[in-house]
Amino acid sequence: MTKYVARRLLQAALTVFCVLTIAFVLGRASGKPAALMLTEGATEQQIHDLNETLGFNRPLLEQYLDFATGVLSGDFGNSYRNPGVPAITLIAERLPATMTLALTAFAVGLALALIAALAIHIRGSKLLRSLFIWGGSMRQSIPDFFFGVLLVLIFSVGLGALPSLGYTGPSSFVLPVATIATAQFVLYVRLLDSSLSEQAGQEYVRTAYARGKSHPAVVVTEMLPNALLPVLTVAGLNLAGLLGGAVIVEQVFAWPGLGEVLITAVSQRDFAVVQAGLLVVAMIFVIVNIAVDVLYSVIDPRVRPS
Repeated sequence: MTKYVARRLLQAALTVFCVLTIAFVLGRASGKPAALMLTEGATEQQIHDLNETLGFNRPLLEQYLDFATGVLSGDFGNSYRNPGVPAITLIAERLPATMTLALTAFAVGLALALIAALAIHIRGSKLLRSLFIWGGSMRQSIPDFFFGVLLVLIFSVGLGALPSLGYTGPSSFVLPVATIATAQFVLYVRLLDSSLSEQAGQEYVRTAYARGKSHPAVVVTEMLPNALLPVLTVAGLNLAGLLGGAVIVEQVFAWPGLGEVLITAVSQRDFAVVQAGLLVVAMIFVIVNIAVDVLYSVIDPRVRPS
């Protein structure tokens, strides 16, 4: 297990560094940074002076080596648009809001899918299966940003029942969480339904019935724990992906998270902030993946990391 974790950590470090390298190259490939950062009427001398001040006139390899050295020491430099403010500080200030939104939406989506899957198999209803899966598929076919706007029009503009912009209290979570959670719902329902159906034909299930257990008890206590195992890996990947996917939803609801600061940084060519944000998202992604792999091997003794 120790060797496996060490190998996965090394792979994670390489993955994160590749992400940052790509971000570094693509940022510089978009043109002269100073020309993009200054106003349209800036002179060539002003552009040259700003490039010189920010170090963009140096050879690209030299810039990359300085960048890589800074990353290894935890220094991403200061924001170009907020002089004197470390880029990582701007990211750290917004990360808790994004994490809270993503984790809440993840938990709600998974809980709703779990309730729906259990209802399908306890009741043995094909109608319920069709209702949940087709209804969830219809929701998934609508882009998150458009579904979020629809919720705002109905519950904020039309009914005036919920806030639509920013964070003003717990009620501000309802619309963005509903937007993200409902999009994840059908994925988990399909996985849980398929996994529970597979478990229903296993020998241990027939043995549980022979011992006199009721059908609901067999589904919940016998089938569900085993059915959750294949869902665990997908859920872990999905949770990490929500951090990046929540950016668009944050823009719709003006949520004070990473979305606003990253999109602003991209539009303003604030490379230090973009690179710091990508590092944080990439690190969270690989850490969640490693945690899911280790947890899977602990829960299921049949799985042994090699």
